[in-house]
Amino acid sequence: MRSLPRRQAEEESEIDLTPMLDVVFIMLIFFIVTASFIKEQGIEISRPDANQEQSTPTENKNIVIQVTASDEIWMEGRRIDQRAVRANITRMKAENPEASVIIQAHNKSTADVYTQIADSARSAGIPGVSLVTKGD
Repeated sequence: MRSLPRRQAEEESEIDLTPMLDVVFIMLIFFIVTASFIKEQGIEISRPDANQEQSTPTENKNIVIQVTASDEIWMEGRRIDQRAVRANITRMKAENPEASVIIQAHNKSTADVYTQIADSARSAGIPGVSLVTKGD
């Protein structure tokens, strides 16, 4: 038996990677095409400019809702159930149609409570809801 030259033997033993790369690229294209891109909805927060003068809102013009660290809701010095927020906002808006809602939330309160209060205010007909945070 004749032995092949060493160079020819090395060329025959090499593995062709082209089919494997084709498969990888086809899988990549498949995953890109089948991936669903969803735009997440978020809460729109309007922050005041730093150059603007800050005026403290008067309580008789605005509806002030306080949220404690344990997510309790307080309006007009009394604790309110989460389901009664909309009715109270509607009543206070009837007394003062130009009123806006200001939520004074504690830093440790959850965003879920803010979202529910903001939704209640919007469903009561108040377009703008302001958020003020306070610490300990």
